[in-house]
Amino acid sequence: MKRNKTKPAKSKLKTMPDSGVSRRDFLRGAGVAVSGSLLAGGALLEAAPPEAANKVLGPGAVPFTLRINGKPHTVKLEPRVTLLDALRDHLDMTGAKRVCDRGTCGACTVMLNGKVIYACSILAIEASVEAGPNEITTVEGLAAEGKLSPVMQAFVDHDAQQCGFCTPGFVMASTALLKHTPNPKLADIERGLGGNLCRCGTYHGQKAALLQAAKAMKAAASG
Repeated sequence: MKRNKTKPAKSKLKTMPDSGVSRRDFLRGAGVAVSGSLLAGGALLEAAPPEAANKVLGPGAVPFTLRINGKPHTVKLEPRVTLLDALRDHLDMTGAKRVCDRGTCGACTVMLNGKVIYACSILAIEASVEAGPNEITTVEGLAAEGKLSPVMQAFVDHDAQQCGFCTPGFVMASTALLKHTPNPKLADIERGLGGNLCRCGTYHGQKAALLQAAKAMKAAASG
């Protein structure tokens, strides 16, 4: 009985033309190329001018200055100290409150160069005059010569505070809002105070207070 022998199928892949370069030559050439690029990279690193020497601060306490409410305050603190801790524990400015300590409630709100920030979420040294022309404003700086600011007075008039923990943060956020939006609508107020939380739920009084403060500030500006 004859067995049918199957012929091997012809490969459909085209063979690459012989380039005349052996695998050994190829690997040798690749090694030279890699070594050359590494040597060139090393030479570039050596030839590159050294970066400006950045002074390493810490971990111990270092001196720096915070300009707060128009006055310089020289402190000596570890670089890891937050602005909130510097204000409360080292400068006896306790208006900014520590509540969540996570940058979510707004009780520690202050202004840095006119913009609201959470004091618990920035290092004190970052807000120093050495780091830039920084000006910090706290709630203590709003009552000139002991007189309540229009926002503070409006909060009292509309009973916009209860336990008081969130109140300084709301006053700071409200002051910043009226500075940039002197004629706010309710939508502007809700957006401007969106980063502050009140567990007592005095939001209605706060909105009314801002509308009153806006009118008072506008009247004072017009003379």
